[in-house]
Amino acid sequence: MHLSHRPSMFRQMRSELTTKENLLEGKANEMLVNTKHFGEIELDENKIIYFENGILGFEDYKKYTLLFDDEEGERPDISWLQSLEEPSLAIPVVNPFIVRTDYNPEVEDELLKPLGSINEENIVVLISITVPADVEKISANLKAPFIINSDERKGAQIVVENSEYEVKYHFYEQLQAHKAAKEGK
Repeated sequence: MHLSHRPSMFRQMRSELTTKENLLEGKANEMLVNTKHFGEIELDENKIIYFENGILGFEDYKKYTLLFDDEEGERPDISWLQSLEEPSLAIPVVNPFIVRTDYNPEVEDELLKPLGSINEENIVVLISITVPADVEKISANLKAPFIINSDERKGAQIVVENSEYEVKYHFYEQLQAHKAAKEGK
């Protein structure tokens, strides 16, 4: 299966997986989560994403959430996939179209089955990034995206079949172009 490269299919989760039912019922159950980078945060339980097999290199940690700083009233380009079981595990993630506008990974249907019924309304695809001291060497892992079913709050990190996608894809110039376009330059 190709994960279509239409931007609507890779929509960002503005309300971080809040279901319609919870909005109607009022406030969901909240829990306190300790994080290394963000301190102690309050989190609605309906914002937990369950990774049945964990993520690559961290298979024992299965519960995550997406965090971002929205002080300016809009979602920033970089979010954090934060483990709820290990405070120091927070992975910076971005929408893959910031990195490559033609991102269209091939994934075996069998690998997506644990996520439930996926469609273009509930799929969210994110890629991890690495930001070294020399920010011009920023890179993204195009080979192993995080795929999330936002309706069922299930996720998986899947190694894609596309040979052209690198584990360490440098994208500083694309990031600068994206930033300039966002600022209207």
